[in-house]
Amino acid sequence: MAETAPLDVTGWTCPAPLRDHPRVVMGHGGGGALSAELVQHLFLPEFCGAALAQLGDSAALTLGGVRLAFSTDSYVVRPLFFPGGCIGDLAVNGTVNDLAMSGAEPAYLSCGFILEEGVDLSVVSRVARAMGEAARAAGVEVVTGDTKVVESGHGDGVYINTAGIGVIPAGVDLRAQRVVPGDVVIVSGEIGLHGVAIMSVREGLEFGVDVESDCAPLAGLVRSMLAVTPDLHVLRDPTRGGLAAALNEIATASGTGVLIHEARVPVPPSVANACSILGLDPFYVANEGKLVAFVPREHADAVLDAMRAHPLGRAATVIGEAVEAHPGMVVARTRLGGTRVVDLPIGEQLPRIC
Repeated sequence: MAETAPLDVTGWTCPAPLRDHPRVVMGHGGGGALSAELVQHLFLPEFCGAALAQLGDSAALTLGGVRLAFSTDSYVVRPLFFPGGCIGDLAVNGTVNDLAMSGAEPAYLSCGFILEEGVDLSVVSRVARAMGEAARAAGVEVVTGDTKVVESGHGDGVYINTAGIGVIPAGVDLRAQRVVPGDVVIVSGEIGLHGVAIMSVREGLEFGVDVESDCAPLAGLVRSMLAVTPDLHVLRDPTRGGLAAALNEIATASGTGVLIHEARVPVPPSVANACSILGLDPFYVANEGKLVAFVPREHADAVLDAMRAHPLGRAATVIGEAVEAHPGMVVARTRLGGTRVVDLPIGEQLPRIC
């Protein structure tokens, strides 16, 4: 058998994480700097086309004169069931939300189950039931799927892969490259709830109050925003890597700076307390039912009003703006009047959260 040629990293220009880790580490799946370098240096050179190069939450494609959004995601959350949801509704809502971030009306999903030998069928039934209920609530249909079984000890009970397609309305063009200085940055509600909910169950921790995941489908909220104006510049759902990762991705892709005001970012007391105890930054904790929007300033007030009129946007808040200064960088103005750089996380504070 021919030997596989070693991976040649000598031509890479980005700093060291992949060179420091010749084997896969958990951080490569965390949505931070390690994930970004894996994609940029290993996958993109092999697969890259114009649609993939956008690196959005979903790809915007034109097929037969129809503009489509197409997305895929895999779910390996541990534990399978957590306050506010389970891997089943997480898989549906996560893919629906990726489509919605392109402004699409989600329509159809595929579903692939990877089951571990020995898992109780009652567990699989609960997951499937949750998926069906979430799909009906989101107005999408699961139309195709696949099932595989791996040997005992080679899985975590249930893994799920979903892919989704939806139709992008005429006049909608949501891309990070459209962001310009002066755009207003809006977050749709309180951040960090999903990550803290997962952690509380996984580690058996109590924070004095019950914390539930914010897992929810965002297509209806996006529809309300687009009804105000189709000229939104970009939307992102801050899942892995949290708010910080989403803002950094947008800043890098657009070449603009982003200035946020820490005091305006809605961090619920339960998340703040949990993060304080554990030494975590809420900006990096995952969400599953929130979005970040960059909106032209002339439309910001009307879009904010529309968001607050929707059940999933009642706590929507302006947290900052795109600026000419420090292009490609996210900076936070602290409560004390200073500033700090909000960098892209290297890996992930809380692995296996989605």
